[in-house]
Amino acid sequence: MSVFDTLNYNNYAFRVYITWGGLLLIKLLFMAFLTSFQRIRKGAVENPEDVGVRSNMEIKKDEDVERVRRAHLNDLENIPAFLFAALMYIMADPHPIAAAWLIRIAVLARIGHTIVYAIYPIRQPARGICFFITLGITVFMIIWSMVIFFEI
Repeated sequence: MSVFDTLNYNNYAFRVYITWGGLLLIKLLFMAFLTSFQRIRKGAVENPEDVGVRSNMEIKKDEDVERVRRAHLNDLENIPAFLFAALMYIMADPHPIAAAWLIRIAVLARIGHTIVYAIYPIRQPARGICFFITLGITVFMIIWSMVIFFEI
C-alpha cells in the first residue's frame, strides 16, 4: 500500500485534516483583513501612497496595528510547518481518532493564540501556552512520521 492511499476521502483523519486545515488557512488569510481594519481604525499607514486614502491617515507606528501584524507574522512562520507536519503524519497512517484530536487541538490553539495576542490581549502565559501546544503537536507529528518512514 502506498502512503498516498491515506490521502483520500475514505480516510477519516485526512477529512479532518482538510476541514480543520482549511479553517486554519481561512484564519491565516483573515489576519490581513484584521491588520487593515486596525490600520483604518487607528489611521496608521506605512506607505506614503496610502496617506490620502482617508483624511485621518498618516504614516505612523501604532501598537495595536503592530500587535496584529506580529500575530500575522507568527502565523506565517508556524502554520505552514504545522500543515506540512500534519500531512506527513496523516501519510504515516496514524490512529484516525488520535490524528483528528491532535489536529483539532492544534488548530484551536492557533486560533486561541490570535485571540489572546491580537484581538483581546491577555497577559502571558496565555499566548505562550497556545503557541507551545501547537508547537508540541507539530514536533510530535514530525518525529512520529520520521520514525514510521525511517530509512537510511
